[in-house]
Amino acid sequence: MKKKTVFIGLSGGVDSAVSATLLKKQGYEVVGVFIKTWHPDFLPCNEEAEQRDAMRVAAHLNIPFLTFDLEDIYKKEVADYLISEYKIGRTPNPDVMCNKEVKFGAFFKKAILMGADFVATGHYAKNEESTFLNGLAGRGTQRTEDLKKSHFPHFLRKGVDSSKDQSYFLWTLRQKQLKRILFPIGHLKKMEVRKLAKKFNLPVAEKKDSQGICFLGEIDLKEFLKHYIKLKKGKVLNEKREEIGYHDGVFFHTLGERHGFMITKKSPNDGAYYVIGKDVKKNILFVSQSKNRNPLQKSTDIFLLKNSSC
Repeated sequence: MKKKTVFIGLSGGVDSAVSATLLKKQGYEVVGVFIKTWHPDFLPCNEEAEQRDAMRVAAHLNIPFLTFDLEDIYKKEVADYLISEYKIGRTPNPDVMCNKEVKFGAFFKKAILMGADFVATGHYAKNEESTFLNGLAGRGTQRTEDLKKSHFPHFLRKGVDSSKDQSYFLWTLRQKQLKRILFPIGHLKKMEVRKLAKKFNLPVAEKKDSQGICFLGEIDLKEFLKHYIKLKKGKVLNEKREEIGYHDGVFFHTLGERHGFMITKKSPNDGAYYVIGKDVKKNILFVSQSKNRNPLQKSTDIFLLKNSSC
């Protein structure tokens, strides 16, 4: 019987390396793919180093290695999207768009066209078949019957490691994709993945985890956005609508954060201030010292204004 072929995204990191190893041990024909993405000219880029690490993993596993240049679609669907959302005062989620348009968009489609039976990544999430519905037979609840009629053969579930779970960033996946997607480490905790990397003697076993938005590297997001959004000084108001400081532009701020703005009127007993709202049109930032206040909760219309967004 011919082995099933899996194209796996090899990022050069530990998670994808262990995922590829597990797939090979499970008997799949594994093809490693490095996805080339966009990086701004004014930022240092370590993509070549990441690509070399991915190649080293592929060589260690003795599997084919390919590079997919998805720079244009990444620039349009992830980077440009991020910038445009910040310009109108909304806080975007580039990870969701990267998964939707790049990893499980362009990469997924290209892999399938090239003959892949499955596409895999090193995400901490689980893709499970809905066989558990069979065990609900006879219970007679309307919810059970509705689930059966809906006929969802696959369910996207949280990864075992709650601290690393990435299922939220995959919410756009559809059934036609899920039936051909594998998450080899979704049932493992990060510590277990690290141990396996050492056990398999992978060349990236000691490599640190990457943080933040991939094309930014160690650069602060605000520093990146400054190249595309002009600074615009504005007022910082407290819950009583008293002016207590200033900021460089509401575009750069997210509800719930406590950094990036200046408080000029503050007593020695004051604690940290948190962003609880923003008026994009008037360029006003609203803050509060209340740690318990849920910035997404409409406790009053004063703080979550019409142009506010999380």
